[in-house]
Amino acid sequence: MSGQGFKIVDIEQDLIKANEKIAKKIQKLFHEKGIKTFDIVGAIGAGKTMILETLVERLKGKYRLALVTADVTTEIDADRIRRHGVKCIQINTGRECALTASLLQNVLDQLPLDDIDILFVENVGNLICPADFVVGCDKRIVVVSITEGGHVVIKHPLLFKMSDVAVINKIDLRDVMDVDPEKMVKDALDINPYIKVVLTSAKTGEGIDELVDVLEL
Repeated sequence: MSGQGFKIVDIEQDLIKANEKIAKKIQKLFHEKGIKTFDIVGAIGAGKTMILETLVERLKGKYRLALVTADVTTEIDADRIRRHGVKCIQINTGRECALTASLLQNVLDQLPLDDIDILFVENVGNLICPADFVVGCDKRIVVVSITEGGHVVIKHPLLFKMSDVAVINKIDLRDVMDVDPEKMVKDALDINPYIKVVLTSAKTGEGIDELVDVLEL
């Protein structure tokens, strides 16, 4: 049994290393093209897509934007983004619970890379699987929400350790949910002292200007 267990670990490590190798190639390509890139992760319902919609509206007059959205199935998120008049490619991952570098690599030829300043990549709605798979973006943004409960940050430390920016969304519901967002901010900084934390409400627009500043856009 122990031997079988070691084989499983070896296979997992091989997959992660192979993914990192592809991710480095993707990142090199993005840098050569002068594209600033962001990988956005978070659970289903945290508000990733609505935050992206808000950012697109704020930024599309200043930058040439494109997006890649990933989901197990459907093009719901991509359709929401396309309504704002920007290029968006949908990746359906099927049984895969996270976007991988190889899946992203497969759609790069569908993007006008010479005509993009900023690329946002929205990962599959999940706070666990994406922690193992980078996709070659400059920065990773993790999005959680008040509605996921006050312990959501400390329950997913690995993802916060691996992220550059944390967004705590839906703060307009803090009183309804009886959750203290400042405690969530402290939890994030205790896990990763270097992470930049922004409190937002994608619904009301609160905190979006600060998020734009933190992303240096």
